[in-house]
Amino acid sequence: MAEDVRVSDNPPELRYELFVDGELAGLIRYRRLPDALALVHTEVQPRFEGRGLAARLVAGALADIRERGLHVVPICPYVREYLERHPEDRDLIVADTETPD
Repeated sequence: MAEDVRVSDNPPELRYELFVDGELAGLIRYRRLPDALALVHTEVQPRFEGRGLAARLVAGALADIRERGLHVVPICPYVREYLERHPEDRDLIVADTETPD
């Protein structure tokens, strides 16, 4: 059964949203930085788990970030793990300049 899966940015809510057949299935919360987005938390609704949707959500968010010429600060553990498995997207990573040393 084919599903309509879409990832979109929702700037007023500071999150990327994953829709499956029009239903909100997951999200990534973020903070805005001058030239980057800090991805802080990823979640997928329990009934959508186990279908690889979190990875599709992160991939969609990273594609949008790349297209917009921004970078990413991977605070969320799932996003960090995703980037470990996908070295082709590691060029997007920058340090969080708002975190004190």
